[in-house]
This record gives sequence, structure tokens and C-alpha cells, in this order.
Amino acid sequence: MVQAITLAHLEAAVALSDTRRALHAVAELLLAGPQYAAHTKIRLRVAPNGFATVLSPDVSVEGTAIVSGAARAEIDGSSAAELAARLGLTARPLQDVFQGGIGVGVDEPLTADPESAAVIAAAFAAGETALRTFAPDEEPVLWPEHFDLGSTVDEVNYGVSSGDGYLDEPYAYVGPWASQTGAFWNAPFGAARPLGPSPDPATIVAFFEQGRAAVGR
Repeated sequence: MVQAITLAHLEAAVALSDTRRALHAVAELLLAGPQYAAHTKIRLRVAPNGFATVLSPDVSVEGTAIVSGAARAEIDGSSAAELAARLGLTARPLQDVFQGGIGVGVDEPLTADPESAAVIAAAFAAGETALRTFAPDEEPVLWPEHFDLGSTVDEVNYGVSSGDGYLDEPYAYVGPWASQTGAFWNAPFGAARPLGPSPDPATIVAFFEQGRAAVGR
């Protein structure tokens, strides 16, 4: 039983990592990229069951599907170039706009698992609610380079990451621009707290409030 549970957890972690990589690639290449080509803006937004552009072209991700107008295509098993052709888009890498990013080529096949996509969508949805509660005067932004949702208040970044090299699962974060010391600060960039599969916006707000108190702003 212990071996079976361990294997199941490992498979779930791999599925989550692969799915996050695919969704991050789509966010960069098929949402932010075409939007940048049209408007020189890379900001994205949280949308029901996923995320979307803020300007034209109107493109969104719903679960494991990408939608543009009346066209819809499943991400799993396809490359960004193939998805773009089905949706009438032009995949646009953003290496000339920002450093880092996911580093997926337009011809790399993508893997997207519905359960993992739902975990990421739930994290972003909870983060959106938490950020609007915590900082109602700020507009939360889904940034395609790190595939995280955030707002900045008084030189402190608050947000929710879909996961990354630091922590391979969705987590809330507090990232002061200036370095801090103290028990609250448990990450190289500030502080982080894993969200789990059913994130609670109120718990995230409480974490942000702890961060604001710890930084003294």
C-alpha cells in the first residue's frame, strides 16, 4: 500500500509538472506572444477555469483546451505551432521581451492533464480572489514569463505561483523588494506557502497580511 501511494504521488507530481510546462508555454507563445505583437503588452488575466489575454486577439485557456473565437483545440499531444495553425494564430516567442520564461520551442509536443490543469486553475482563481481582497486598488496580473499571478503594494510583491524550480507545486508568496530577516522569511525571494489542491482565498489573505506585518508596511 505504501509503495502504491508513493507511486501515485510521483505520477501526480510528474503530471502536474508536465501540465504546468504546457500551460506556461501556451501562455507565452499563444496568448502573450500574439497580444504583444499587436499591442506590445504581455499581461494576462485569470479567467474561469484558466486564463486569458487582456487585449486582442481574444484567446483563453479553459482547462486543457485553448480557445480563440469559435475555434477550440485540445493542448495535449500538440505543439504550439500546431495549435496556432488550428486557431488562426501565429506563435510568437518572447525571448526578445524578457529573460527566462519556460523555454519551450514552438514545435515541442505538449502534455496537459485535466486534473493537474484544474489544480493550477484553482490556485489562480483563489489567488485572484485573495489579491482583490487584500489589495482592492491593484489589478492582479498573470505574468507569462514566470506564469504567476501578482500585485505589488508598497514595494512588496504578493501573489500566487503555479510552481517553479523553487517549489514544484502552486504556492502563495510574499516578495519584498528589499531583503528581510526573521522567522517569516523562508524562501530566497521572501516567503512562500504551498496551497494544496483546494486553496482557500481567506488563508492566502491571512498569509499576505502576515507578510505585510513582517515587512512593516
